[in-house]
Amino acid sequence: MSTSLPGYSAMVPVLALGDILLVSLQGELHDGVAEQLQQDITHRVAHSRASGVIIDVSGVEIVDSFLGRVIAEIAANARLLAARTVLCGMRPAVAITLVELGLTLPGLVTALDVERALELLRQDVSEITLDTRAGCA
Repeated sequence: MSTSLPGYSAMVPVLALGDILLVSLQGELHDGVAEQLQQDITHRVAHSRASGVIIDVSGVEIVDSFLGRVIAEIAANARLLAARTVLCGMRPAVAITLVELGLTLPGLVTALDVERALELLRQDVSEITLDTRAGCA
């Protein structure tokens, strides 16, 4: 019997980079692991007050409809908890598969790599800060 600590999936570590969570998917992700990861990330966002989640799929060769749905649900859960999600590192074959499966990832921003994903999330935070300050003036 294996146990999982909150915020850590037995197979997929969830790393904190300040107030941003980084999840790097590698290889094939079995359904049970994907579901556990979804729960872990949601728990982690809720309890760490993370402002963003980066899901790096550069190590994933194939995305099936189940994994696509899990990624979309992770983004939806994070959004409900006031965190944005950026999907990065998508290979062309993965993008083609998602389109062929008819999977849309509503509310999910994409970036080419982790560095650009971090820039997107930090840019959004600074824009929100500027908007808030402008409204108070």
